[in-house]
Amino acid sequence: MRVRLFAAARETAGRAHDTVDPAQAATVEEACAVLRARYGPGFAAVLDASRVWVNGDEPEAGGATPLGPGDELAVLPPVSGGAGPSR
Repeated sequence: MRVRLFAAARETAGRAHDTVDPAQAATVEEACAVLRARYGPGFAAVLDASRVWVNGDEPEAGGATPLGPGDELAVLPPVSGGAGPSR
C-alpha cells in the first residue's frame, strides 16, 4: 500500500512517500508499527501526535481498520503557525 507523509512526518522520515507491504500490515495499527520500526523514535513521536487517514478519510475502526494492497495511508501531523499579528 502507498503511504504519504506530510509536514513533520515527512521531515523526520526524510521522504514524502513510502510503501508498506500489505503482507506485513493488515490493519492501520500494523502499518503504523512498520513505519515506527522503519523510521525510529523521532518519527514514532510525530506519528503518535498525528492523524492517520485511509483513502482520504479517517478510518472508521481506528487502528483496527483493515487495509488492502490498493489503499493509501496518509500521516497528517498537527499543523500550527500563521502570519501572526501585524505590527
